[in-house]
Amino acid sequence: MNAYELCQRNVVTVRGHEELATAAWIMRERNVGSLVVVEPFGTQGGWRPVGLLTDRDIVTNVIARERDPRSVVVSEVMSRPAPVNANSTIEDVLQRMRVGGTRRVAVIDDRGRLAGILALDDIFEHMARRMSLAAVPPVRPDLRAETRR
Repeated sequence: MNAYELCQRNVVTVRGHEELATAAWIMRERNVGSLVVVEPFGTQGGWRPVGLLTDRDIVTNVIARERDPRSVVVSEVMSRPAPVNANSTIEDVLQRMRVGGTRRVAVIDDRGRLAGILALDDIFEHMARRMSLAAVPPVRPDLRAETRR
């Protein structure tokens, strides 16, 4: 299993020059807690991730400091976790998240273009599904009655 296989490919993005109020509106409308901040990827097309903007970034860097969200641009408050390659193992992604103190990372293809976003919750869901495969199925109630006779 690699990062690309687990990542969410329908990524909600924003540009770094956008007003924070616009980014917050996008988050509300799309019902997401984070946006990947992107810039055009030159002549090859696509987008290159340059950061992440989370609801926590907005609260701690703007609201708690009583700044006006209309006077702040996304690039001023976004976090800058390094993206992971699509072929990275889940173990490598977890290590990167731990070291970087982040719960989400952008996933890039071999050219450096945005391929998806991977959250710690996505990894937990995958692990939970795998663990459930190892669980012993419960004994059916109708079989219990037969064994008591």
